[in-house]
Amino acid sequence: CSSLTKIEIPSSVEKIGKSAFNGCTSLVDVIIPSSVTYISEYAFRKCSSLQKIALPSSVNSIVQYTFSECSSLTDISIPLSVTFIGSFAFNKCSSLAQIDIPSSVFLIGKSAFCDCEKLLEISIPPEVTKIDENTFNGCISLREIVIPSFSITVDDTAFLKCQSLEKVSILAQPENESTGMMQGQSRLTGMMQGKFKSKNNKCDIQ
Repeated sequence: CSSLTKIEIPSSVEKIGKSAFNGCTSLVDVIIPSSVTYISEYAFRKCSSLQKIALPSSVNSIVQYTFSECSSLTDISIPLSVTFIGSFAFNKCSSLAQIDIPSSVFLIGKSAFCDCEKLLEISIPPEVTKIDENTFNGCISLREIVIPSFSITVDDTAFLKCQSLEKVSILAQPENESTGMMQGQSRLTGMMQGKFKSKNNKCDIQ
């Protein structure tokens, strides 16, 4: 499908199959109807001309490798219906500078945003309890991260090669105002120095 530039998926379609548009390098415009409830793995992988896409609210997950290596992707709209972002979902989306992960997401898979070289900032949804291995590895332009809670688990490789990282904000929840909770947050701050800092940057953990 190397010459395909636009596709409007019919409203009769409920599922986009595995690797359906994988390698459609000229594909620029995709319209997905609300009848679609599931987009399979590799569906839009290596659609290197795809610049933007809007997912309908009927979709509740972005599975592994769905948009991997979409190197021109700059704009994606993720609805509140999505609760899961799979491994390598946006791996090597090297033009993606900004993405809003909805508060409904509770799981982000490993290497989900690995090598998104233009990504500038990210806010982790409150229900996410773990930032998995290599999730943001190679996001060389990433400057700021907002983490919802000091109870979150961060893999040692989650932020490797994020040499532009300047600030990590850990949001205290309302009930975390007690002395014990704040001491816990202080311990996490110290522990995270090694997870976020590299020899190439000076990162402020707050």
